Amino acid sequence: MTEPMPGPIRMRRAAMSLITLLGGISLAVIPAATVSISSRLFTVEEQGVLAVAVLVATFAGQLTFAVVVESRLSSAATERRVVFPLWLAAISVLTALVLAIIPPNAIALAIGLPILIAALEVGRGVSVAERLDRREIAASVAVGLGALIGVLAGFAEQQWALIPLVAGIAVATCVRCLPVTHRASRPEPAVMGWVVADTAITGAIYPLLNTMILAFLGSADAVLFTSISTVSGLLAIPLNFMRLRLLKEHSRLDIVVSGASVLAAVVALLVLEFTGVFAFVFGEAWTESATLVPLLLACAWRAASLATTIPFAALRRAGEVRLVTGLRAAVSVLTFGLAALGLAAQSLSAVFLGLLVAELASAVVYEVARRRRLARGIRAAAAAAAAGDTSTDAAAVEPGGDA
Repeated sequence: MTEPMPGPIRMRRAAMSLITLLGGISLAVIPAATVSISSRLFTVEEQGVLAVAVLVATFAGQLTFAVVVESRLSSAATERRVVFPLWLAAISVLTALVLAIIPPNAIALAIGLPILIAALEVGRGVSVAERLDRREIAASVAVGLGALIGVLAGFAEQQWALIPLVAGIAVATCVRCLPVTHRASRPEPAVMGWVVADTAITGAIYPLLNTMILAFLGSADAVLFTSISTVSGLLAIPLNFMRLRLLKEHSRLDIVVSGASVLAAVVALLVLEFTGVFAFVFGEAWTESATLVPLLLACAWRAASLATTIPFAALRRAGEVRLVTGLRAAVSVLTFGLAALGLAAQSLSAVFLGLLVAELASAVVYEVARRRRLARGIRAAAAAAAAGDTSTDAAAVEPGGDA
């Protein structure tokens, strides 16, 4: 059992965790900045295509993250170490260079976005999981500044508005791929397969859903869905941070920091909504629709992931990849079904309500599975003790797993 850390060390770790967590804003602003800049450079039809492309790029980033990072963090028989692959960094920098050189082109941007966002997802994931806090702070500043300059240039209707955005991503990528002293663990092939399948099943829902919105409700609603999803994605920053840390080890400190950050993020989003900042950033797509109720439902949907992430990470840490994949597949079917019912009602509020209900149901499913797994571990430990076997698997009953 690990000894508790002294108070000052604990406070320093909490402070660094909070700073690194806040750095995740830089990742969340890239889709928002892309939508904002696109609203000034491209036609409504091109904006609709790019709205879908942003969610497709996020899905591609999640898949790459699953292969490079999460499969290793879920391989319980290894040291679970991760690094930022140089090949991904090189492709990302080259893509950023091409997008910076050519004139603004919606198709080229749609093709390049998956590569850029994949590099951002993997780079940040590695930095958070390995606690490379200082380089992550520098990378986050580069991404945030690039996005800010790009959005401001977009407001001024400058044709070069995309250049700072992609340049910031390129700089952050170079920082995140600096050498480290450890090597990446080799993921267990079976674990990688299950993790990637899990991510593919769950991640495909949102680009597919937005494609249906584009087809049935039109470009304006597709852009608005992406805009609200992106804005509420601010809440996903502490949630993803907590998920990464919990995949390495259970930490009540990181749970508390993340939970408080989710609450602060909700307050910040409401302030931005009431002060008209989102209407200014996203333009007509935001101003021509009622956005408060969909935004509140989207925030509730994201915040509900707090209850889902803790048992999910506990199951993943314990190596239950098959069980988690099966549960996620069932939950994904439920999520898509409820969201599609909302789409049938021709209401984005109903779509987000369906996503919220599905997330709450997911939390119950994962917690029941975690408790059953914990009970099995306790029974196995008791049986081993009764038989005089002292070599009981330490993972059977995990400290902190019932938090």
